[in-house]
Amino acid sequence: MNVLITGASAGFGQALAERLITGGHQVIGCARRLDKLNALADTLGEAFLPVVMDVSDTASIPQILADLPESFQQIDVLVNNAGLALGTEPAHEANLDDWMQMIDTNVKGLMALTHAILPAMVARDSGYIINVGSIAGSWPYYGGNVYGATKAFVKQFSLNLRADLLGTQVRVTNLEPGNVAGTEFSNVRYHGDNDKAAQVYDGFKSMSGGDIGDILLWLIESPAHINVNRLEVMPVAQTYNGLTIAKQGE
Repeated sequence: MNVLITGASAGFGQALAERLITGGHQVIGCARRLDKLNALADTLGEAFLPVVMDVSDTASIPQILADLPESFQQIDVLVNNAGLALGTEPAHEANLDDWMQMIDTNVKGLMALTHAILPAMVARDSGYIINVGSIAGSWPYYGGNVYGATKAFVKQFSLNLRADLLGTQVRVTNLEPGNVAGTEFSNVRYHGDNDKAAQVYDGFKSMSGGDIGDILLWLIESPAHINVNRLEVMPVAQTYNGLTIAKQGE
């Protein structure tokens, strides 16, 4: 099985790539950082193909796919994992460039890659698209503004893909993780402020990138006649916080 993973150089993507290679699959590992991809290739061997791809550069995607070696041309599973959050400011203080970058990556990049790969899956009547969303796509929180909106798009896009694919054997899942430690997510969100990023995970047992890698592997290796439409996962320490009220005088 050939699995294309975006954001494969770290976090969920790296964890999944390692598990897939161990299980005998081939991985097309896509990311912007060639040095990290090459380091993974040195560890994982010839079954891991490093491919430089910036999903926000949507015009480059068709040619990148066309240039894949013949043995990697058929993509059986697409894992749209590349994505980012930038900033935690409220909307009226947020940086517009951050908003645009999140939309370019989390929405436009995911759309473009799906649009490029899906027709061949439908023609073969076989394939699987896994979109990595977030609980932020369902549950708003302070400072989540555009990041949450992009993940809400991913959730609804995934559900509508399922509707469009009625009558085919192509599967679609939106995986919606909550708090996950040990990835670069918060470091990126806080623009490289590692101390502030570490505080996000302080004092409780979070999930890890490996936990999400295990879940992704389970989805990929699940029976082909089963479709998990949405899968929301959180650490036990995290849950819904209720509706917040700002009382006068506080």
